[in-house]
Amino acid sequence: MRPGRRDGRRTFTIMATTRRNFVTGAAMGAGLAAAASRQASGQVAPSDTVRLGVVGIRGRGRSHIREFAAMPDVRVAYLCDVDERLFGEGISEAERIGGYSPETETDIRRLLERDDLDAISVATPDHWHALMTIWACQAGKDVYCEKPCSYTLREGRKMVEAARKYGRMVQIGLQRRSSRRVRSVARFVREGGHGKAYRAKAVVYRGRISIGKVSESSIPEGVNWDLYLGPAPYRAFDLNRFQYGWHFFWDTSTSEVGNNGVHHLDVLRWGLDKHVHPVRIHCAGGQFLEDSDSEVPNVQVGTFEYSDGTLVEIEATTLYSPPFGGVRVGGVFFTDRGYVTSDERWSAVEGRFTPRDRPDSATGVSYRTNNLSFPDISYHPGPEIPNLKEPEVSHFRNFIECVRSRNREALNCEVEQGHLSTSLCHLANISYRVGRKLEFDPDSETFAGDDEANRLLTRQYREPYVVPDQV
Repeated sequence: MRPGRRDGRRTFTIMATTRRNFVTGAAMGAGLAAAASRQASGQVAPSDTVRLGVVGIRGRGRSHIREFAAMPDVRVAYLCDVDERLFGEGISEAERIGGYSPETETDIRRLLERDDLDAISVATPDHWHALMTIWACQAGKDVYCEKPCSYTLREGRKMVEAARKYGRMVQIGLQRRSSRRVRSVARFVREGGHGKAYRAKAVVYRGRISIGKVSESSIPEGVNWDLYLGPAPYRAFDLNRFQYGWHFFWDTSTSEVGNNGVHHLDVLRWGLDKHVHPVRIHCAGGQFLEDSDSEVPNVQVGTFEYSDGTLVEIEATTLYSPPFGGVRVGGVFFTDRGYVTSDERWSAVEGRFTPRDRPDSATGVSYRTNNLSFPDISYHPGPEIPNLKEPEVSHFRNFIECVRSRNREALNCEVEQGHLSTSLCHLANISYRVGRKLEFDPDSETFAGDDEANRLLTRQYREPYVVPDQV
């Protein structure tokens, strides 16, 4: 074991590879020595500039670079990726927007040893989210982590524990929580603006072209394949498991429900004011019309039942589908007055039942039971959903403001909220994979007496990439 390092802000120790584990511990401090060192070297003190590392710079990670580099009080000091071929374009992006060149690193563990790093943003595949977040918290760094927050339900709980233990700001990238319109809708529904909501449904109808089948191939030069796989089982390299293709394999993916469904499940849970897990879950589906290497379903239909009977549903498919109530990707709240739909930037629709006032065609007699059972149904514009009187602040900006203020409550999607929403995706996937309806204990976050389902609450980690029991 190498001795722990002290810089006045934190103390952390990295375990040697003979233990085949990476563990860091952090102590809270004021950061005075680190600040003095940076000022002496001509750099701006952390009170003026947040120095940040973007981890995972392909695809979504490029958005992270652009967002943070555009902030005058943030410096994208580091870019970290297992694919060294991406660094050139990433550096150019930061230079174009921020006017400076970040340093580069391939291994998150070495990045977290940097004393001049305040925070990281994580835009890697799902299976890395939890471990990077936990390691960063232990090293005294704040974290912006892309959705879904975790690969398994247990990982999400460990992320919450790490954020609490080390006093870190951890924002999950469910960015609809920073949309003023969505914030307005969630409050409108919670406060009964269009009646009592008893049910909500998310739909994700997004077509995907089949990934087809590819053969194993040699690892491209510049790709650190072992680091890419990290906590997942070792597999020989093939292009379908790399780049965007990782979404189609259980080793690295949380299915389309976790990929895009989590955004809309989060909005529904927020509007329904549910801050607990559901108690019953059922998810069916399959892989239809597919002849490819893909392992995850291309159709999933899930139902979640809360202890008070409130229902949340999701339909996710990557095949052809007509819109549901005018919505292809979004959500609908059902109330005793009608519904609230994300179609047309969110609107309320009022439903009306009108008893029929005409006699039975055969007898000429008007029967009350028929009038009540077969009314005329019409739909009309409901009440306007007023926008909150607050400025529009991006999800990334909200994170930086909380890094400065140290006000965890001001995070628009703090890690525990991200965990609760992401858990819906995990529960749906577990039900789908075991092939039956499940009973869940929200307090213990386990399936009572169900070993098969409980095994899918976690995973077998490949050392040294292990999410620890004690964070």
